[in-house]
Amino acid sequence: MDETGDTPEAESTPQRGFFGRKRKNGETRSLGALAMVWQAAKAYPLQLTLAAIALLATALITSLALPSALKLIIDRGFGSDGTGDIGRWFRYLLALVATLGVFTALRFYFVSWLGERVVADIRRNVHENLLRLSPSFFEENSPKEISSRMTSDTAVIEQVVGTTISVALRNAIMAVAAAGYLFWLAPQLAVYIFIGIPIVILPIAIFGARLRNISRSSQDRIADVGAMVTEVLSAMKVVQAFGQQDRESARFSDAVERTFDTARKRVLLRALMTATAITLIFGAIVLLLWRGAVLVEAGELTGGTIMAFVFAGMIVGGSFGALTEVVGDLLRAAGAAGRLSELLAEKPGIAAPARPEALPSPARGSLSFRNVTFRYPTRLEAAAITDFSLEVEPGETVAIVGPSGAGKSTIFQLAERFYDPQAGTVRLDGIPLTSADPAEIRRRIAFVPQEGVLFSASARDNLRYGNWEASEEDIWAAARAANAAEFLEKLPDGLDTYLGENGTQLSGGQRQRIAIARALLRDAPILLLDEATSALDAESERLVQDALERLMDNRTTLVIAHRLATVRAADRIVVMDDGRIAEQGTHSQLADNGGLYARLASLQFGLHSA
Repeated sequence: MDETGDTPEAESTPQRGFFGRKRKNGETRSLGALAMVWQAAKAYPLQLTLAAIALLATALITSLALPSALKLIIDRGFGSDGTGDIGRWFRYLLALVATLGVFTALRFYFVSWLGERVVADIRRNVHENLLRLSPSFFEENSPKEISSRMTSDTAVIEQVVGTTISVALRNAIMAVAAAGYLFWLAPQLAVYIFIGIPIVILPIAIFGARLRNISRSSQDRIADVGAMVTEVLSAMKVVQAFGQQDRESARFSDAVERTFDTARKRVLLRALMTATAITLIFGAIVLLLWRGAVLVEAGELTGGTIMAFVFAGMIVGGSFGALTEVVGDLLRAAGAAGRLSELLAEKPGIAAPARPEALPSPARGSLSFRNVTFRYPTRLEAAAITDFSLEVEPGETVAIVGPSGAGKSTIFQLAERFYDPQAGTVRLDGIPLTSADPAEIRRRIAFVPQEGVLFSASARDNLRYGNWEASEEDIWAAARAANAAEFLEKLPDGLDTYLGENGTQLSGGQRQRIAIARALLRDAPILLLDEATSALDAESERLVQDALERLMDNRTTLVIAHRLATVRAADRIVVMDDGRIAEQGTHSQLADNGGLYARLASLQFGLHSA
């Protein structure tokens, strides 16, 4: 521990931007990123095994058994001595077809099941990791873009795991098995395949490298479109209020056109790659068949052999052609998996130490800031607070006032350990926050924001967000204390009423009272209050202020003050300016001093020094 009380291992390190780092380091260079998908699939060995068996069975039946059956039908069913039993061999072929149908159905089911299951697990794991990350990560990386990645990238992986990988593996097995069968049937013809392989692979590799880069760019453009839609729709009232529909439409059209241009290049490149591969592959097969026909004419091969060779050759060509078509999808999935892997690999900047120090029990509710200096990760050039010291005693109400940008909200962020200071110590009940478990710290704090944040859920779930185990009686008691019971009882389904996205079915004052009731249910010894009445009408303000007074009773309270009533009721007023404490004292003391508080009071509160 250094002289400020910080433990070195707990100091936060500024996190680099996820998306910025991704673009800086370059594109995914191979299919290796799909290892994440394989790791997720390995959690289901039974389904994986059954899918592999079904896939192998369908591939071998198609590439080996069916050509062999055709050979037997021609060479033995049409016996030269007239003794051939053609019905027997066709029954054999029908049995193979029926078996192929059964295993194809099994392959489709288990592969699709794995695809859906793997994507569900990846989505859950990414979301769980995102919930662990500190706010600095979301300060540097757009949540809208992260959301877009989680939907568009997982959709790509879902398609690839459920379809493309199965097609790729099946065709790879069929290509290898059928090629081996060709060598067994007619090695004098099949040897030419070795000559043709490099001719086919080289252009595919060249096209594939370019396709990989443009596929990643295409995904980025799609994510940009999704982020833009979310941004505009969430601010639709502002867009329409300022008459900016045409501008937003034009901006979206530009983004869509950029997406289309990138996709057009990707499609053109993929079409050229497919055309080249198909031409080379089937051109080589035609030349081989030509040579085989000459050998049949010369009597060196039987009719059944050449028929089986033709069928197996078509399977080889079709399999390689299908592989060229799925390469693009696999590369897109590799890019998507790579981006999701980076999200999964992100570590929280704020984490519990290896041996967290227990907070005192019962809680006292004291807060201490000692010589704290803090810079936000995205604004390291300027300190949000500098050499800040403040001791808040249990049960004390401290109002924090000051101009915008003075560092008031930063104090709240540090108190909840959303960030760690670069210098100094923040203590809760005498314990440095860097030595304690962040979850334990936050259990002792209730926060009421300036604008009540509600979730797309029922009134009950929004209320008990502060204490999920709260009983019905406790919920209604908190609602009454927050002056929220009256309007909650009038909702169509009472507490089970769905409140809409961000509580849009409620007024601003009603949302604030639910946020206060939520904090009451939290029943924490420390209250952080970004006073919630500044944007309300007189009636709503009175109800909310009354609820706040009940909430603050017998609690240590830090309040960012916007209203004169709160300032006067505070035990102490701390005046912030440029990240430092400019002055502190009671209302009357500061008003008489004629300093910054007196000027702010006159301008902001309509108060004249008395």
